[in-house]
Amino acid sequence: MLVLSRKKNETIMIGDDIFVTVVDAMNGVVKVGIDAPRNVKVYRKEVYDAIQAENRAAAQSSQNLKLPSNLSFPTKKK
Repeated sequence: MLVLSRKKNETIMIGDDIFVTVVDAMNGVVKVGIDAPRNVKVYRKEVYDAIQAENRAAAQSSQNLKLPSNLSFPTKKK
């Protein structure tokens, strides 16, 4: 892990187009501003972990999904 020290209003660059700026730091809480392209997903770690857990649970439940035996799918006519 890279550890950097920054003061209020100082910025860290990630690549060419992601800016992480220290907006405020007080009483053990650091507020950061993140400026990134729209296609870059930015989450708090706890939110990211919850999303991953939900995705794993959904994938697991879809693997256990059983279709009714009377269900048939249309086939192409020859």
